[in-house]
Amino acid sequence: RHSHTRICRPVGLNPEDIERLTAFALSRLGNTYDLKNVFDLARYLLPTPPVPTQYRQRLLAFGSGDPTRAICSTFLAETFQHLRYPILPLIRMVPADDPDCADCTRVAYRIRHHSLFTPRDFDASPFFQIVKPSLAPGFDYRQLAWEDRPKQQGPAP
Repeated sequence: RHSHTRICRPVGLNPEDIERLTAFALSRLGNTYDLKNVFDLARYLLPTPPVPTQYRQRLLAFGSGDPTRAICSTFLAETFQHLRYPILPLIRMVPADDPDCADCTRVAYRIRHHSLFTPRDFDASPFFQIVKPSLAPGFDYRQLAWEDRPKQQGPAP
Protein backbone atom coordinates (compact mmCIF):
# COMPACT_ATOMS: atom_id res chain seq x y z
CA ARG A 1 0.00 0.00 0.00
CA HIS A 2 2.77 2.46 0.88
CA SER A 3 5.30 1.19 -1.64
CA HIS A 4 6.29 3.17 -4.68
CA THR A 5 5.21 1.18 -7.72
CA ARG A 6 6.39 1.64 -11.29
CA ILE A 7 4.67 0.02 -14.22
CA CYS A 8 7.11 -0.70 -17.04
CA ARG A 9 5.27 -1.73 -20.20
CA PRO A 10 7.30 -3.36 -23.00
CA VAL A 11 6.89 -1.56 -26.31
CA GLY A 12 6.01 -3.27 -29.57
CA LEU A 13 4.81 -6.69 -28.45
CA ASN A 14 2.26 -8.34 -30.72
CA PRO A 15 -0.38 -10.84 -29.53
CA GLU A 16 1.87 -13.82 -30.39
CA ASP A 17 4.73 -12.35 -28.32
CA ILE A 18 2.39 -11.82 -25.38
CA GLU A 19 1.17 -15.41 -25.68
CA ARG A 20 4.77 -16.71 -25.68
CA LEU A 21 5.70 -14.54 -22.67
CA THR A 22 2.62 -15.70 -20.77
CA ALA A 23 3.26 -19.37 -21.57
CA PHE A 24 6.90 -19.08 -20.49
CA ALA A 25 5.93 -17.32 -17.24
CA LEU A 26 3.22 -19.87 -16.47
CA SER A 27 5.68 -22.71 -17.03
CA ARG A 28 7.76 -21.29 -14.15
CA LEU A 29 4.93 -21.20 -11.58
CA GLY A 30 5.99 -22.87 -8.37
CA ASN A 31 9.67 -22.00 -8.67
CA THR A 32 11.20 -20.91 -5.39
CA TYR A 33 13.10 -17.77 -4.44
CA ASP A 34 16.87 -17.93 -4.98
CA LEU A 35 18.50 -16.33 -1.95
CA LYS A 36 21.98 -17.23 -3.22
CA ASN A 37 21.30 -15.14 -6.33
CA VAL A 38 20.31 -12.19 -4.13
CA PHE A 39 23.68 -12.47 -2.37
CA ASP A 40 25.56 -12.80 -5.67
CA LEU A 41 23.73 -9.81 -7.13
CA ALA A 42 24.59 -7.75 -4.05
CA ARG A 43 28.26 -8.69 -4.48
CA TYR A 44 28.04 -7.63 -8.13
CA LEU A 45 26.38 -4.28 -7.40
CA LEU A 46 28.32 -3.50 -4.21
CA PRO A 47 31.73 -5.07 -4.69
CA THR A 48 33.86 -5.15 -1.57
CA PRO A 49 37.12 -6.12 -3.28
CA PRO A 50 38.53 -3.32 -5.43
CA VAL A 51 37.97 -5.14 -8.72
CA PRO A 52 37.51 -3.29 -12.03
CA THR A 53 33.91 -3.30 -13.27
CA GLN A 54 34.62 -5.45 -16.33
CA TYR A 55 35.89 -8.29 -14.09
CA ARG A 56 33.09 -8.24 -11.47
CA GLN A 57 30.81 -10.55 -13.41
CA ARG A 58 33.44 -13.29 -13.27
CA LEU A 59 33.26 -13.25 -9.46
CA LEU A 60 29.65 -14.42 -9.55
CA ALA A 61 28.41 -17.93 -9.14
CA PHE A 62 25.13 -17.01 -10.91
CA GLY A 63 22.87 -17.96 -8.04
CA SER A 64 22.26 -21.43 -6.80
CA GLY A 65 22.49 -22.93 -10.27
CA ASP A 66 19.10 -24.51 -9.72
CA PRO A 67 16.80 -23.67 -12.67
CA THR A 68 13.75 -23.88 -10.37
CA ARG A 69 14.94 -20.93 -8.26
CA ALA A 70 14.87 -17.26 -9.23
CA ILE A 71 14.42 -13.72 -7.94
CA CYS A 72 11.80 -11.38 -9.39
CA SER A 73 14.06 -9.40 -11.74
CA THR A 74 15.82 -12.59 -12.86
CA PHE A 75 12.48 -14.20 -13.62
CA LEU A 76 11.33 -11.18 -15.64
CA ALA A 77 14.64 -10.88 -17.49
CA GLU A 78 14.65 -14.56 -18.39
CA THR A 79 11.05 -14.31 -19.58
CA PHE A 80 11.77 -11.37 -21.89
CA GLN A 81 15.03 -12.91 -23.08
CA HIS A 82 13.01 -15.95 -24.13
CA LEU A 83 11.74 -13.63 -26.91
CA ARG A 84 15.11 -11.88 -27.30
CA TYR A 85 13.33 -8.71 -26.17
CA PRO A 86 15.94 -6.16 -25.03
CA ILE A 87 16.03 -4.86 -21.48
CA LEU A 88 19.43 -3.17 -21.15
CA PRO A 89 21.62 -4.97 -23.67
CA LEU A 90 25.33 -4.41 -23.91
CA ILE A 91 25.99 -2.40 -27.06
CA ARG A 92 29.17 -2.74 -29.09
CA MET A 93 30.39 -1.54 -32.45
CA VAL A 94 31.51 -4.47 -34.59
CA PRO A 95 32.82 -4.68 -38.16
CA ALA A 96 30.04 -4.43 -40.74
CA ASP A 97 29.32 -7.36 -43.03
CA ASP A 98 30.25 -5.31 -46.09
CA PRO A 99 33.25 -6.69 -48.03
CA ASP A 100 33.52 -3.35 -49.91
CA CYS A 101 34.02 -1.35 -46.72
CA ALA A 102 36.80 -2.53 -44.42
CA ASP A 103 36.32 0.39 -41.98
CA CYS A 104 32.51 0.19 -41.70
CA THR A 105 30.98 -0.75 -38.38
CA ARG A 106 27.51 -1.62 -37.13
CA VAL A 107 25.82 -1.73 -33.75
CA ALA A 108 25.57 -5.18 -32.17
CA TYR A 109 23.57 -6.01 -29.05
CA ARG A 110 24.54 -8.65 -26.53
CA ILE A 111 22.25 -9.99 -23.85
CA ARG A 112 23.48 -9.92 -20.26
CA HIS A 113 22.95 -12.99 -18.14
CA HIS A 114 19.42 -12.87 -16.75
CA SER A 115 20.64 -13.24 -13.16
CA LEU A 116 22.39 -9.83 -13.34
CA PHE A 117 19.25 -7.71 -13.76
CA THR A 118 17.70 -5.54 -11.06
CA PRO A 119 14.26 -3.89 -11.02
CA ARG A 120 15.93 -0.58 -11.85
CA ASP A 121 17.11 -2.00 -15.20
CA PHE A 122 13.52 -2.28 -16.42
CA ASP A 123 12.85 1.29 -15.29
CA ALA A 124 15.99 2.59 -17.04
CA SER A 125 15.43 0.60 -20.23
CA PRO A 126 14.46 2.64 -23.30
CA PHE A 127 12.46 -0.40 -24.49
CA PHE A 128 9.88 -0.14 -21.68
CA GLN A 129 7.30 2.66 -21.38
CA ILE A 130 6.74 3.97 -17.87
CA VAL A 131 3.03 4.09 -17.07
CA LYS A 132 1.96 6.49 -14.35
CA PRO A 133 -1.35 6.28 -12.56
CA SER A 134 -3.80 9.03 -13.44
CA LEU A 135 -4.84 11.70 -11.02
CA ALA A 136 -8.35 11.51 -9.66
CA PRO A 137 -10.88 13.52 -11.70
CA GLY A 138 -11.39 17.01 -10.31
CA PHE A 139 -7.92 17.26 -8.73
CA ASP A 140 -7.35 20.75 -7.31
CA TYR A 141 -3.88 21.38 -5.93
CA ARG A 142 -5.26 24.34 -3.93
CA GLN A 143 -7.24 21.92 -1.75
CA LEU A 144 -4.20 20.02 -0.44
CA ALA A 145 -3.62 20.19 3.31
CA TRP A 146 0.01 21.27 3.51
CA GLU A 147 1.90 20.71 6.75
CA ASP A 148 2.67 24.41 7.26
CA ARG A 149 -0.94 25.65 6.73
CA PRO A 150 -4.44 24.27 7.13
CA LYS A 151 -6.50 23.11 4.18
CA GLN A 152 -8.25 26.03 2.48
CA GLN A 153 -12.00 26.13 2.53
CA GLY A 154 -13.77 26.98 -0.72
CA PRO A 155 -12.19 28.33 -3.89
CA ALA A 156 -8.86 30.08 -3.70
CA PRO A 157 -8.91 33.90 -3.93
